[in-house]
Amino acid sequence: MTKFFCLAHRVILASVACNRCCFGGFGMFYAVRRGRKTGVFLSWNECKAQVDRFPDARFKKFATEDDAWAFVRNSLSPDDSEEQKNKHVPESQVKTNKRLHKSLDKAEDENTEPCAKHVKQNTESIPSVDKDRFSYMGEFVVVYTDGCCSCNGRMRARAGIGVYWGPGHPLNVGIRLPGRQTNQRAEIHAACKAIEQAKAQNINKLVLYTDSMFTINGITNWVQGWKKNGWKTSTGKDVINKEDFVELERLTQGMDIQWMHVPGHSGFIGNEEADRLAREGAKQSQD
Repeated sequence: MTKFFCLAHRVILASVACNRCCFGGFGMFYAVRRGRKTGVFLSWNECKAQVDRFPDARFKKFATEDDAWAFVRNSLSPDDSEEQKNKHVPESQVKTNKRLHKSLDKAEDENTEPCAKHVKQNTESIPSVDKDRFSYMGEFVVVYTDGCCSCNGRMRARAGIGVYWGPGHPLNVGIRLPGRQTNQRAEIHAACKAIEQAKAQNINKLVLYTDSMFTINGITNWVQGWKKNGWKTSTGKDVINKEDFVELERLTQGMDIQWMHVPGHSGFIGNEEADRLAREGAKQSQD
């Protein structure tokens, strides 16, 4: 079942809004590995203040304080260590370091089989990734997607899709969109790619950020009406992106996806990185 939350008015997921239990004094411990302030907190509100709208925040709740501190202090991934090194480095240098991972980002998708109508992903080529490498909003994994198309609507159109899971993440990818080259198709299939990757990692709870209201409205609202109307619009015309939304809806089955809108090019790092990956993908040749 899909849901849509506007960034400006979003409601924090109910699954993460657990406060300390008042019965018997047993409470949860909220560990923040990456946020405004790192450490272990005794209430969700304290934790939320450190991670809400913080780019690529990493936090989890634990039943014991020892486990929480272990997450903060002793379970740093190589990526986290690199971030600590870059803490006082100018942003331009940090972005340069991130580009060093570009070859890894592209390599994962070399075996993808293109299709004239929609993107078919080969999940066997997606590597298994440790759960601690992902960013979380409670139990939900966070991902940013974006699509782009130069010369949209023209003969020389070139479209690409970008999926961003976090700094230096092995699942980050920027690839050329197979088939018809349009911006709307690129936006839809960027979401498809992210969901494909999530399923390959046995992730079924996903917070998916996109700047495409077309994609969000399509999958959360319009698809059901189109299906009832024989894939016709309200004016009786064929739905242009039918095959693309059929694929997206198929992928959402069995997934709990929170669709989040983020304004494009407004300074959100995740969205900017997904856009960068999409533009890199558009530069690639089309098989």
